[in-house]
Amino acid sequence: MMNETTSHSEISVLITSMLEGDRRSLSKLISLIDHDHTTVSKILTQLNTDKAEHSYCIGITGPPGAGKSTIVDCLISILTSQNNSVGVIAVDPSSNFTYGAILGDRIRMSDHVMDPNVFIRSMATRGDKGGISNVTSAAVRILKSFGFDYIIIESVGAGQTQLQIADLSDTVIVTLVPEAGDNVQILKAGLLEIGDILIVNKADRTGANRIVNSIKEDGPTTRSSNWWEPPVLLTEANRCKGIDDVYIAIENHRKALVDTDNLVKKRRERNLIEFNKVIQELIDSKIRSIGNISEHEDDLISKVESGELDPYSGAIQAIGYTI
Repeated sequence: MMNETTSHSEISVLITSMLEGDRRSLSKLISLIDHDHTTVSKILTQLNTDKAEHSYCIGITGPPGAGKSTIVDCLISILTSQNNSVGVIAVDPSSNFTYGAILGDRIRMSDHVMDPNVFIRSMATRGDKGGISNVTSAAVRILKSFGFDYIIIESVGAGQTQLQIADLSDTVIVTLVPEAGDNVQILKAGLLEIGDILIVNKADRTGANRIVNSIKEDGPTTRSSNWWEPPVLLTEANRCKGIDDVYIAIENHRKALVDTDNLVKKRRERNLIEFNKVIQELIDSKIRSIGNISEHEDDLISKVESGELDPYSGAIQAIGYTI
């Protein structure tokens, strides 16, 4: 853990090295924000944003067991075969003991660990109900600054709460399996509606065509527009079958976003969403810190408790808010 007197200089050294292409420094920076959230602003303010707009961000989500990691593994192969660099953030469930990621990046996508064009990092949800930890967006910004052509975020797959991934991605892929057919009506009120591309994986199983038809006939229309209709694709990711079609759909969606100026609009909206989320996080952090009260705050709480100071005014003073 860096102390206050050395943090800025050490971060600057790491960022300089990272921007020169050093993967170890890249990994250390992500570790810093993952374990010490106070370093996030120190790091982000020093990043080179020139490369950021070049990166294209793909999010993939869906229920546990839908084969998301295998789909990502196949997508990486397609992207790197065309000389693209790929950064992957695999968001895993948190350990109840360490709050770290339970699953490891090297286990899930081991074929690509040694590829110089691929960087894979596991991050924990740390209990976030949206399946995305509060520092994941900061990690994405670091990967963009590094200059990856594509960034893939694979979410933990926590069902309908898994909607935050739409706030980080240019293209959102929702993955289902044939067994989910009976739940389409339930899913369409949440998870399916964030999808720009819908995948029914494990298409060799019974019921695959039925769920495709169900989605097309009764599925959500939130993402449909006069410029994009979410395709529903069948895949067998364990054989990388159908992943070429997924890649084509990603590129078609990207082109549609650019042609309609929706990519710029989406990214501007994303900045505001992240801005508001950080404000809320800082407020929550301040509220939590009130538990570690100083002598002055102890006196403040005593005044509120006795009625000498009304609760509203006391709360204003406690968080340092100025009217």
